Amino acid sequence: MANELKNMTVEHLKKDVSDMQEKLRVIRFGGAGSRSRNVKEGRGIRREVARALTELRAREIASDKAMIASTAQKA
Repeated sequence: MANELKNMTVEHLKKDVSDMQEKLRVIRFGGAGSRSRNVKEGRGIRREVARALTELRAREIASDKAMIASTAQKA
């Protein structure tokens, strides 16, 4: 899973995050009165969202560092 995230584009990661968050919302509120749902499914989706958001943040930090480094070289 982690290798898959590193190979995805930023746009694709953002789309996946929004899709997973929507799926999590449906699980939380769709089965509010139901006892037959899989509780672990929600936990797994939350972790997938966290992994994707972590990868997005890591890329943001890396691009900021690259921009700072290129600005420092020009000065």
